[in-house]
Amino acid sequence: MASHSSSRNRTLILMRHGKSAYPEGVADHERPLAPRGRKQAGLAGEWLRSTQPPIDAVLCSTARRTRETLEATRVGAPARFAEELYGAYPSEVLMEIVRVEPSVRTLLVVGHVPGMPSTALDLAGNPDTGDANLMREKFPTSALAVLTVPCDWDELTSSAASLAAFHVPR
Repeated sequence: MASHSSSRNRTLILMRHGKSAYPEGVADHERPLAPRGRKQAGLAGEWLRSTQPPIDAVLCSTARRTRETLEATRVGAPARFAEELYGAYPSEVLMEIVRVEPSVRTLLVVGHVPGMPSTALDLAGNPDTGDANLMREKFPTSALAVLTVPCDWDELTSSAASLAAFHVPR
């Protein structure tokens, strides 16, 4: 019985975009990554490749800094760019995740604050653990929250997942 439920386990990785630049006269949605942000995102990609299962699909905000973050991670999985992830709250992030194909085992979502940390905490049932407390305190640029999801994407709800790791690439 336990092997059946574990065979349904999926990995959800919620990532905040890398450190962005603030060029004058550029709208928030179009802000690029700063050089430090490209470096952080590259380190995040290395961490993902060395510690996580291969990524099958990516959901990414349409903001320039999230697209450049994804590019810098060098994650080669097929990506869907969702305007809905820009400035999203957990319910909106979840609405994008539940649409993911059931064949996807590991999903990377590249988004923003407050969406990424609040979605991670919501899905993990707001646990009182070291990683969760660190995330509550600060979810820095390029930070990654890794969750274990024990169900299909379309069955994912608040408190259904567990927080497996929180990593800040530096």
